[in-house]
Amino acid sequence: MIRINQIKLPLEHKEDDLKKKIASMLKLKKDFSYKIVKKSIDARKKPDIFWVYAVNIEVKNESKVLSHIHNKSIMPIKEVVYKIPSKGEEPLLQRPVVVGAGPAGLFSAYLLTESGFMPIILEQGKTVEERQKDVEQFWKTGILDPFSNVQFGEGGAGTFSDGKLNTAIKDKTGRNKFVLETFVKFGANENILYDNKPHIGTDVLCNVIANMRNYMIEKGCTFKFNTRVVDFVIENSKIHGLILQDGSIIQTQSVVLALGHSARLTFETLYKHKVEMQAKSFAVGFRVEHPQRMINEIMYGPKYFDKLPASPYKVTSNFPNGRGVYSFCMCPGGYVVNSSSEENRLVVNGMSYSQRAGSNANSAIIVSVNPEDFGYEGPLAGMYYQRMLEEKNYKLGNGKIPQQLFGDYINNIESKNYGDFDSTTKGATTFANLRGLMSCDMEVSFIEGMKHFSNIVKGFDRYDAILSGMETRTSSPIRINRNTDFESNVKGLYPCGEGAGFAGGITSAAMDGLKVAEKIIEHFNPTY
Repeated sequence: MIRINQIKLPLEHKEDDLKKKIASMLKLKKDFSYKIVKKSIDARKKPDIFWVYAVNIEVKNESKVLSHIHNKSIMPIKEVVYKIPSKGEEPLLQRPVVVGAGPAGLFSAYLLTESGFMPIILEQGKTVEERQKDVEQFWKTGILDPFSNVQFGEGGAGTFSDGKLNTAIKDKTGRNKFVLETFVKFGANENILYDNKPHIGTDVLCNVIANMRNYMIEKGCTFKFNTRVVDFVIENSKIHGLILQDGSIIQTQSVVLALGHSARLTFETLYKHKVEMQAKSFAVGFRVEHPQRMINEIMYGPKYFDKLPASPYKVTSNFPNGRGVYSFCMCPGGYVVNSSSEENRLVVNGMSYSQRAGSNANSAIIVSVNPEDFGYEGPLAGMYYQRMLEEKNYKLGNGKIPQQLFGDYINNIESKNYGDFDSTTKGATTFANLRGLMSCDMEVSFIEGMKHFSNIVKGFDRYDAILSGMETRTSSPIRINRNTDFESNVKGLYPCGEGAGFAGGITSAAMDGLKVAEKIIEHFNPTY
């Protein structure tokens, strides 16, 4: 197979132009096929903007074709195909149990299902269809269901985000491609296979997850919703079972622990059982809104700002005090959403629908924090720090999302109204003074970061940029230690995904879930 990188074509090009360009570059006339493997926009030299492609080509006499080519963008490749491992030899006497139906849990269970292990999935929340109703009701009324919300329920926290599927992981095994192809198999658009920054969108992702669940049930997997694990049966440092909230026990010798970053009650239970874990660094900050038109004009220029998809951005900086400030979970044409999961605590996130048609762009502009900042001791210190911030945030807005214009934040005064544009939110809002939520050192870093980002995205620090407090759950505050077989210090307990501190988004969590399932498959052979 031949790969060609960096094929540039004008924005207005026709579909046949790509094939003609490939033929020209390879000096071919016919008898070849191609597949787009990456597509992105190059807007560095506005107003000249290009689509940039990477393609794989299949052609007869490949070596002969390449012998006449002297172009560093053209090379032979061997396409990586993901392979499910063969079963091991040790008898598995009981069905494996997956705790959590987020991306790590779903993909771990999916691979186990495809290998004939018939896993049981326990999810304390509801199906994605029921969960959607609960979330919409919460945004309208403020009445929270602690186990069915933006954080908890089928699909995990990423379901109510942007459905972003990009990852920085260097994948040499084909897991990334397998995850994307699985999403397509269950209803996602095929463009996620090649878009440089693929996303599904909350509306489409909900349907994909439901289709995936129904397929797995048909293949012998069992889903138990509204089913909360309250304790673990551990003897001689081995897992023997799970105790549910109704007092019943599921006996098992293998548990995939795919909890998500907000499973605080379970973190505390694991700590009591002396499951080895440690506090880890993460970041906190505010959701920041700008008009999407402004972002488009800056990124694409006046000629094409209304002719291309809603533009994302990415900004980052570091300061002498050691604080990193950067954008996180950027949502083009999106909404700021109340993502609370605990009574009297408030946290925000961002989300977009598949069309990204909202009037505003938003991202979390966050400041790094580490265990020295937490003010608590022990592995759960970061979790307690998150709770403290969320309690302060809740009180500040009296249960509503507290907001402030950036210029008023600098001046340390409460905002009275919006500027040239209104906020797009899911959940009630109120104006407040957000100063004092973060430490003085962090506030200085945040302000300096906003100003610095204006050198990258002109107007980023505009007075009426809207801040919403607070984003605290950018990643898990803990890491559950695991060995090379992906087990914790409790044999048979496999921590994975974002909640265990080994992932940072939908795709990386799904890939981590696959890694754990692979280890179980390689080791065991089901006998039940």
